[in-house]
Amino acid sequence: MLPNFDNTEIAFRYKSNRELRQAQLLFSTMNFPTLSSIGMKVTQWAIKAGLPVKALVKNTIFKQFCGGEDLVEAAETANKLEQYKMGVILDYSVEGKEGEAEFDKAVPEFIKAIQYAKTEPNIPFICIKITGFARFALLEKVHENTALTEQEQQEWNRVRQRIEKIGDACKESNVMLLIDAEETWIQEAVNLLADAMMEKYNREKVLVYNTYQLYCHATLDWLKRSYKAGQEKGYLLGAKLVRGAYMEKERARAATMNYPSPIQKDKQATDHDYNEAVHFCLEHLDGISVFIGTHNEESCMLACKYMEQHNIPAKTSTVYFSQLFGMSDNISFNLSDAGYNVAKYMPYGPVKDVIPYLMRRAQENTSVAGQTGRELSLINKELQRRKRK
Repeated sequence: MLPNFDNTEIAFRYKSNRELRQAQLLFSTMNFPTLSSIGMKVTQWAIKAGLPVKALVKNTIFKQFCGGEDLVEAAETANKLEQYKMGVILDYSVEGKEGEAEFDKAVPEFIKAIQYAKTEPNIPFICIKITGFARFALLEKVHENTALTEQEQQEWNRVRQRIEKIGDACKESNVMLLIDAEETWIQEAVNLLADAMMEKYNREKVLVYNTYQLYCHATLDWLKRSYKAGQEKGYLLGAKLVRGAYMEKERARAATMNYPSPIQKDKQATDHDYNEAVHFCLEHLDGISVFIGTHNEESCMLACKYMEQHNIPAKTSTVYFSQLFGMSDNISFNLSDAGYNVAKYMPYGPVKDVIPYLMRRAQENTSVAGQTGRELSLINKELQRRKRK
């Protein structure tokens, strides 16, 4: 059964009229990029300055895009989504922490999330960012294959140990692990860790997924090489497919440092490679589990049609769809209603610590052509439908 992404009754049935009106106001504001940008910068400054704006932030943009400030609040949100057959990916989205003590402190927080996820059938995944466990400059050196000092080698070993502790906890709890992508100039360090984890844990089924950003023109080829490497070494590939999150930063750095941009020449090239990547993974489900992470309706529909045409069950354990919490509910809930595996990417953490994540969400909604307008039109359509009832 193919989903209908225009069905707003299914898309928003988990939201009250009040919640929908709050979302309407938020996306209306995001429809004005300059206003949205100024608002987020002022918010960031106000929180750093200790001004009493936390309640305002928590009841607006935080409430839309985050599951809560701690695991207890995130669990309440996850339970609400479970009533509508919606899975959840727990993402402890605290960013910008530095120092070995902070990196060590993050590990038990993730293990706590894994142990909770073990008890909840609608929480099949947790996700991590390697920059939450390692110094950025160290990752740059590893990426460049520059010789590490003895002290740096010990530091790198501690990074691997932190990630392995999380991997061991996932294996023990049977919770899948998504490793997020990073900037291209540290990505090879992430790949080294992800490949080692997949080789260790993905022997019988996929437990660990690496992330492939298809807005980079080299990624499709890298995906195919990753599959081949897994076949040669006897492990299954976990492939999380996304378009990408650092486009402006990547292009600006390439221009400043005078090297060819790794980013695709235009959106059409990105869309082409993304859909090709989805097709490649669905063709090779004997050796790949694919996580289709996108807000693009066309890509999701192409995947559904391929699965239907090739008699791949909607509930196969090797295919998951995902969208960010607070966005593209018309895709997520209609896919789930049609029987597909879907999990919302749900960040949680203290308001002040997830501001970098919220800024990216605001920027994404204002920079992606048509994203905010589409969200707003669907919300308006549902409010009108409810008014007519």
